[in-house]
Amino acid sequence: MELDRIDLQILNLLQEDATIPLRRLAEQVHASAATCQRRIAQLRASGILLKDVALVDRVKVGRPLTAFVTVQLAQQNTALLKMFEALMREEPDVSACYEVAGEYDFMLVVTAASMEAFQAFTRRVFTSNNNVNNYKSLLAMSCAKFETKVPL
Repeated sequence: MELDRIDLQILNLLQEDATIPLRRLAEQVHASAATCQRRIAQLRASGILLKDVALVDRVKVGRPLTAFVTVQLAQQNTALLKMFEALMREEPDVSACYEVAGEYDFMLVVTAASMEAFQAFTRRVFTSNNNVNNYKSLLAMSCAKFETKVPL
């Protein structure tokens, strides 16, 4: 799908506030509400607009620990990589899973309620039979910026 000025404006506005009323969105992009509604449907159908979400303060909801975890698999082939990705998609503690180039195969972002909960996660996911050869964790001390917006 080729994105034009209106599509980019719609995406920028929705990234700022996905609850913006359709009428206000239309006013800001200088298009009709029907045009905006059709464009949003096209953006969803094409897979550009993935989902509407609410950002939650992880500390205030009891998940203050954030870890960045690098994972090296014992064996690598397409089936094993896809199996690990599927496992990570099902893990509620994993908020992001990236396949990466370099020394490690994956980089994860994991949140947990405590160090004990994070340790239980690592034992359950990495030390059981999940083809994990090695993993290393970096624990976040603070967060100066957390943004989901893609600059367009």
